[in-house]
Amino acid sequence: MKSGQFDYILFFSVVILLILSNLILAPLSAPFSFKRFGTTNYFVIHQIVYGLLPGLALGLFFYKIPLGFLKKISPFLFLINIIFLIFVFLPFIGSRLQGANRWLSIGGVTFQPSEFLKLSVILFLSGWLKNISADQTMTKKYLLKTRKKNYNLRSSLIPFLVISGFISLILVLQPDISTLTIIALVSLILYFAIGTPFWHSILIVLAGAGGLIALINISSYRFSRLLAFLKPEIDPMGIGYQVKQALIAVGSGGFWGRGIGTSIQKFGFLPHPMSDSIFAVYAEETGLAGAIVLISLFLVFLWRGLKISKATSDKFCQLAAIGISSWVVIQAFFNIGSIVGILPLAGIPLPFISYGGSHLVTELAAVGILLNISKHKNP
Repeated sequence: MKSGQFDYILFFSVVILLILSNLILAPLSAPFSFKRFGTTNYFVIHQIVYGLLPGLALGLFFYKIPLGFLKKISPFLFLINIIFLIFVFLPFIGSRLQGANRWLSIGGVTFQPSEFLKLSVILFLSGWLKNISADQTMTKKYLLKTRKKNYNLRSSLIPFLVISGFISLILVLQPDISTLTIIALVSLILYFAIGTPFWHSILIVLAGAGGLIALINISSYRFSRLLAFLKPEIDPMGIGYQVKQALIAVGSGGFWGRGIGTSIQKFGFLPHPMSDSIFAVYAEETGLAGAIVLISLFLVFLWRGLKISKATSDKFCQLAAIGISSWVVIQAFFNIGSIVGILPLAGIPLPFISYGGSHLVTELAAVGILLNISKHKNP
């Protein structure tokens, strides 16, 4: 086993993201915390105790774990995650909130299994796709060569569609279409990365688009979100309210922002300011300059993740690094894009920034895996 080099750039980019999260979340959550619990620091402490600390512990665990062992247990992690996703529909331990079955409550701890699914799917697919790909390094020459290869449909496309369909069914029943969209896009990237024929990817995209259209047509809520994206001015106090208030927050920040803790939109105007809409508060307080810094940090995360993938010769690690880096950046793009009006409202957290323990724990665990891969050129 040859030693690589610990990726300090990736590490410190995540540290800066966590610092920015605390700088925004502490003053943002204070009035809501005081109104509900009589103390100004409840949500910050909750985020640290149930998000940051277990996330750092799990990240350290995955940083230390042998990558060969991680590869072996990835199917079991995926299976356990699927079981937890099914458990959300059971009484007593499954929690229903705002019409969705997405949470489990065990021993007084509530968490969202679909957040962990993002990582477990990446690890599972990385191990499975490694086995059906050619035993060569993933270089440009390799990709061009294997792209021409006639992959057996029974060993590649059909199983991929079956796995994707099963995951989609569970998430649709919750329902959690935003998470499904993220997982579907990352899964497609991984499937494409092993050199499968272009027409496979085109077929998957068409099938996914058809399914998404069907889901929009059968749900008035999803149709309303799409309508709010296309024409937010139709009902500015109804379906277009969140988009309108988010744009007001972003626009009022100017170039340098109002200053940390001085957001106006967070006081009863902007829905979900600590979670889905936290970028709007961030942009209002730090301005365009702060937004550029934040987006740059996510681009650095993508750059280092892809660089880590390129530096290792193990295909499982290559695919895992591609999957993790693309997942975090795609989710950030969806969150920010929905806030500034270039995408429909996604209802997903901004990685490392939004309030919520489940997503932060999962993201820090994923960072641990990336850093683990970075220190080993040949796991």
